[in-house]
This record gives sequence, C-alpha cells and structure tokens, in this order.
Amino acid sequence: MGTKDKRVDAYIARSADFAKPILVHIRAVVHDACPDVEEAIKWSTPSFMYRGSPLGMMAAFKEHCALRFWNEKLVTGETANAGSGGVFGRVTKVSDLPSKKVLAGYIKRAIELKEQGVKPQRAKKPKPALAVPVDLTAALKKNKKAAATFESFSPSHRREYVEWITDAKSDETRVRRMAQAIEWMAEGKSRHWKYQ
Repeated sequence: MGTKDKRVDAYIARSADFAKPILVHIRAVVHDACPDVEEAIKWSTPSFMYRGSPLGMMAAFKEHCALRFWNEKLVTGETANAGSGGVFGRVTKVSDLPSKKVLAGYIKRAIELKEQGVKPQRAKKPKPALAVPVDLTAALKKNKKAAATFESFSPSHRREYVEWITDAKSDETRVRRMAQAIEWMAEGKSRHWKYQ
C-alpha cells in the first residue's frame, strides 16, 4: 500500500499559489495510477518511489513547475528535453500537463520499466583527444623512464599531468611543474601519487 509523506504536504503548502493546484493534481494522478507509490523528499523535492527506487519527481519553482520521470525518454517516447521542465516543459497551469489518462499511462509505463529493471540511459560525452604540449613532449624525449611511465598511464592519468602543467598561471610555475612532473614520472609516480 502506498504512503503519503507529510513533508510533501508542507512542500505544497509553502509553494507559490499558482503551483499548489499543479502539485496537488500531479500527486493525485500518481497515487491513482500507482496505489503502491511511496512519497519521499529526495534532492529537496517531492519524489515518488516504487519498491524502493525512484519513479519520478515534481518540483515548484518561482514561475513554473516540473514533472520528471526517472527514465523519462523511455517513459514518454519524447526525444527532446526542455531543460528543468523535462519533456513536459515549464508547467504554469494544470492544463499544461497531459490529460489524466495520458499521465496515468506514463506512470504505468514508468512502473513497467522499473519492474523490468531498465536503468536510465545516459549519453556519454567523450572527452576531447588529449593534446600533449610541445614542451612536455620534448622533456619526455630527454628522459626515457619518464616517457615510458607517461605512455603506460591511462588517459586520465596523462590528462592529470597535462592539465596540471598547462593550468600554470606563469611561465615560471609551468617550468617548475614540468620539472617536477618529469621527476615523478621517472620514478613511476602518477600525478596524485601522495594520495594513493
């Protein structure tokens, strides 16, 4: 059996007047479509949980409300994401939401995905190729041990050294960091070896 959380009541009560009917409507539709839903406050907003994992959330902002689902694009079939409002956009009145029937269908689809164990899809953003500065390349050519260590590092360890050197604010600091980096790499040490 589902549960309601008094903290959600308080959240709705302190929301702006335009937001109260929207939040009450969303809450009622969620509970009608999923009698086993449990409410919680997660990430400082009212969240709907199903069997211990997030199903969706609603939030009130200064000038709009938002309704989000955990696997939103799979739940709604939408491909565009409209910022903080999600696929529903910035909700400023109840009529901005889909009908109760459509919304209940989304909730039931979200439950199906949870029961199937489908995880949210996250687009991986590849990091740009690492550009090793010319002066570091020249210094590595002069020290074979350091060069071998640098080549054996994972891309993230290489990036740590490159960023540390290139982030120097002055040429003097850059030269000092370069010398230190070559010394550490010649000893087989990663950039943050002190913390390993």
